[in-house]
Amino acid sequence: MTLTDLQALEADHVIASYARYPVELVRGEGLRLWDAEGNEYLDFLSGISVVNVGHCHPAVVAAVREQAGRLMHVTNLFYNEPAMRLAGRLARSSLGGKVFFCNSGAEANEAAIKLMRKARPRGEIVVVHGAFHGRTYGALSATPSEAKQAPFAPLVPGFVVVEPTAAAIEAAVGDRTAGVLLEPIQGESGVHQLPVEVLAAARAACDRSGAALIFDEIQTGLGRTGTMWAYEQTGVVPDALTSAKALGGGLPIGALVTGPRLADVFTPGDHGSTFAGGPLIAAAANASLDVLEDPALLVRVGELGERLRDGLRALPGVRNVRGVGLMIAFDVDGAPALVRRALLEQRLVLNATGPETVRMLPALILGEAEVDDALARLAALL
Repeated sequence: MTLTDLQALEADHVIASYARYPVELVRGEGLRLWDAEGNEYLDFLSGISVVNVGHCHPAVVAAVREQAGRLMHVTNLFYNEPAMRLAGRLARSSLGGKVFFCNSGAEANEAAIKLMRKARPRGEIVVVHGAFHGRTYGALSATPSEAKQAPFAPLVPGFVVVEPTAAAIEAAVGDRTAGVLLEPIQGESGVHQLPVEVLAAARAACDRSGAALIFDEIQTGLGRTGTMWAYEQTGVVPDALTSAKALGGGLPIGALVTGPRLADVFTPGDHGSTFAGGPLIAAAANASLDVLEDPALLVRVGELGERLRDGLRALPGVRNVRGVGLMIAFDVDGAPALVRRALLEQRLVLNATGPETVRMLPALILGEAEVDDALARLAALL
């Protein structure tokens, strides 16, 4: 089947919710992708921070094959060992509480919203401008973007939107607040790190009011910033965090991870998901964690992120290079056109998050050679 055939099928039968590039990808390995014509691409997007361990990591592939031959699905009315083991690993690696599994980042944030409201019924939830928490109704209501929200109004009530400043958050949080939901680094708006003083002010305000502080670590977590969780670099510990994207090594899974205070807020019947925490995806996630928990890998993420940012600053036309670890963005004129040219002319996979912003999220297993290769391909365009 040719690319033209696929485009015809899409036009006739696929809801037009994505603007696709004219490329059919058929194979992946590490940081490399291949299209149907055999062209090789250097992937510096990782499925938007999904394959942090690289495409088709052998350990993840082996775990999936072994588990698929034994048991792929069982309802959550029964136990399965991969999910229970995964929950323990996530809790121990972070906040020490309990875990609710789901299937995506948006679902993890929906669970977090329900958790906050269950802990303080009918309470308000404070979010900040520039945030992105997902496209389902609760998560969308927590995403203050007129372009994303307006077509789907009315939204879920009870969200209070403020500027991402310490003073604004302190003023917004009070006795009516159920919780504060923040990304330590805002990814979809262009990789903007919230200052530590903002996170600390949110923590203090929640402590005073009894509200819950929840960090959305869907993009920042699982080694992306050079520590397992981004909050570890801030000194601010949330009451819960949400995770997804890289957790499954390429397969869909999300998780709400609590600290002790919120661990027992949900009781049987409060929330659920048919597919969540199934043995197949949990086996893949355990294999992925085996790779991502390597301290040497996390150190390299910091070192290679610095090398990549330094190289970007030396390129003509590049402005405002920013990021932590291997969560990086820079500004340049005509970002969407540059990203398209990078794909079609240099076989380099990047992402534009706005008219002037390019985002880079390479797999965490990369080396210096891949960093230098990506910089050379960008230099050829600029």
